[in-house]
Amino acid sequence: MRTTGWTPSCPPTCSKASLESTAAAVRRRTRSSRHRGACRVSTTCGAAEPDNDSFLDGYLRVLRKHKPELVARSGRVHLVGTGPGDPELLTLRAHRLMQGADVVLYDRLVSPEILDLVGPSTLTVYVGKQRGFHTRTQEEIHDLLAAFAREGAEVVRLKGGDPFIFGRGGEEVAYLAARGIEVHVVPGITAAAGIAADLGIPLTHRGLATGVKYLTGHAREGGSIEGGLSEAAADPDATLVVYMGLGTLRELAAALAVRGLSQHTPAAAVERGTTPGQRAVFGTLRTLPDAVTSAGLASPTLLVIGRVVSLAPGWQAACRADGGVAMVAGLGSGARGSFQQANGSGAERGSAAGLGEGKSWCNEVLKEAESSAQARR
Repeated sequence: MRTTGWTPSCPPTCSKASLESTAAAVRRRTRSSRHRGACRVSTTCGAAEPDNDSFLDGYLRVLRKHKPELVARSGRVHLVGTGPGDPELLTLRAHRLMQGADVVLYDRLVSPEILDLVGPSTLTVYVGKQRGFHTRTQEEIHDLLAAFAREGAEVVRLKGGDPFIFGRGGEEVAYLAARGIEVHVVPGITAAAGIAADLGIPLTHRGLATGVKYLTGHAREGGSIEGGLSEAAADPDATLVVYMGLGTLRELAAALAVRGLSQHTPAAAVERGTTPGQRAVFGTLRTLPDAVTSAGLASPTLLVIGRVVSLAPGWQAACRADGGVAMVAGLGSGARGSFQQANGSGAERGSAAGLGEGKSWCNEVLKEAESSAQARR
């Protein structure tokens, strides 16, 4: 049975035990921890090694023990996009490579359902990064990819979404290619496309959006979102999709308003899009930060801002209702239109709250959306 890593919801509880002992513990515990949400020991314990050479040697010992048939030759690395989370959105090539890989490296954006598709004899290594806890630095991930390939392994690096859209895939390709290691990239459905489709939001739409812009919500070290935001980001005729923007949402909304984007612009925040745990909060640029806080959304959360959000069935239902803000749950299971009020405890399924912008304003936005849809016909 393959060794596997801990799920993102559970912190690792590893010690400085040898990697071989850890791998054996993984195999034992995996037999009784296959259900989603169980904490699992990982071969990436996160324990500090004395130096980088011993860190790599430890992983290579595990690989050689787990895959004794490998010979020292030039292996290959595949950077594989896994899409936004729903395993049915994987490409056929991604699935084939996952089944046949010797080693799979994955991070916290790869869902447990997708990990279940990895081949039974594959060694899996968790190398995820999240706020406050990094199992491996990007430089160490580079070293791991290269070291495994030089052992003759078929290496798959799984990445949520698409490797070349905020996935640091370009850095990994450059590093490996500079060292003469064969590397291939398998595209994935980026979160913007997959999640927007699931919510019923066309990213471009005649009369509402002539383009779409992708933006990272992470500020550069020592900088701010506002300082790195261009005037083009506030284009009312484009859809803005923000990756990793949960922590800077309030700052981002204020910066967009300063650059001229209407605070009444429709907006949505989507947690764990296309998975069974998906939750979506609808609002406007003005109301979304408070709505997200009230709903308690957690990372990973994608933000979609623009007039096209008004075409989403969930947003329209909220707009027609009275009250606060709407939250939709379970869309990743195909239950689009199942609403619950974002009022903390006591949320009621089957109901939709309003957007807090007033009925007359909502009616105008809905008329614009309906007119645009008719014009397209």
